[in-house]
Amino acid sequence: MTVSDPVRLLYIDDDPGLARLVSRTLAARGCTVEHAADGETGLARIAAERFDVVALDHHMPRETGLDVLPRIRALADAPPVIYVTGSEDSRVAVAALKAGAVDYVWKDLQGHFRELLAEAVATAVLQDRTRREKERAEAEVREARDRAELLLREVNHRVANSLALVAALVRMQANTVTDASARAALEETQTRITAIAGIHRRLYTSDDVRIVAVDAYLATLVEDLDGAMNATGQRHRIVLDAAPIEVATDKAVSLGVIVTELVTNAYKYAYPEGVTGEIRITARRDGETLRLTVADDGVGWQGAGTPRGTGLGSRIVRAMASNLRAQIDYGRAERGTAASIDIAL
Repeated sequence: MTVSDPVRLLYIDDDPGLARLVSRTLAARGCTVEHAADGETGLARIAAERFDVVALDHHMPRETGLDVLPRIRALADAPPVIYVTGSEDSRVAVAALKAGAVDYVWKDLQGHFRELLAEAVATAVLQDRTRREKERAEAEVREARDRAELLLREVNHRVANSLALVAALVRMQANTVTDASARAALEETQTRITAIAGIHRRLYTSDDVRIVAVDAYLATLVEDLDGAMNATGQRHRIVLDAAPIEVATDKAVSLGVIVTELVTNAYKYAYPEGVTGEIRITARRDGETLRLTVADDGVGWQGAGTPRGTGLGSRIVRAMASNLRAQIDYGRAERGTAASIDIAL
C-alpha cells in the first residue's frame, strides 16, 4: 500500500477469524480495519461513519455481497467497494463490477489474497481521493466562474443604467436647443447611446454574457428606434425578420450601431417629406455567416456619391463594418436602398 495518509477500511465478512487476519495484514500497511459481520451491520456503519474503502465478502449467511453492494452504492458519498469472493465463477466478479465495485479479489486457501487486497485497497483509495480532489477543483472553478459572471452581469447592469442616464441627459439638452441641426445631432447621439445600452441590458439578463441573441436584441433595438423616430414626427414602419442567431458580444455592439445608423438614415432620407414608407431589417444565417440587410422602398441610394446630411452616419457605418472585418454592400435594388453586410459567426 502506497497511500501515505491513514486509511479506514470496513471489512464486511461473517468470518471473524479471517477478519482478524485481514486486519493484521493491512495494519502493517498503515490501514485501520473495522469489522462488520453482515450486510445490515455494514450498511449501518457506513451510514454513520466515514470509511475510505469497503471490502465486501460474497458469501454470507442470509444474503450475498451482490445483494448488499447496490445498497452501499446508493448511500450518499459512498466509499469505493472492493469485492472479495472465494467463488471461481467469473460471472460473480463481472456482476460485482457491473454493480459498482471498483475491484475484486479472489480468496485463496494459502491467504495470498490478503496481500492482493492490500494492493487493491491502496489503488482504490488513491483513485477515490484523486476523483474527489478533481471534483473539488471543478466545483471551485464553477464557483469562481459563477462569481465572475455575477459580477459581470452587475457591471453590465450598471453600465446600461449609466448609458440610459446619459441618453436622457442628451435628450434634455436637445430639448433646450433652438438650432434645428444641433437638435438633430443631439437626437442622433441619443439614439446611438440607446443602441449600445441595449447590448448591456441584454447581457445582464443573459445566461451567457459572451453571446447575444440577435433576434431578441434587434427586437428591443427596433422598439427603441421606432419610439425615438416617432418622437421626431416621422412615421415610418419598421419590419424585423431575424432568425434566432447568436453572436459574440463585441460583434453585437458593432451590429447594433450599424442597424441604428442605417435605420436612422432611412427615416431621414429614404422617403420624401409627407410620404410614409417601410423599412425592413432582416438577419439570416448562411453557413458560418450572418447576413444583415436594411432595406427601404424610397428614393434609392447605392452608396456612391455625396451622402445627404453631414455624412457622419455613413462614416460610423464604415467604421463599425471595419471592426467586423466586413464591408457594407449597397447592391442594386429594384427600388429604394438595400444595404447588406456579411458577418462571420
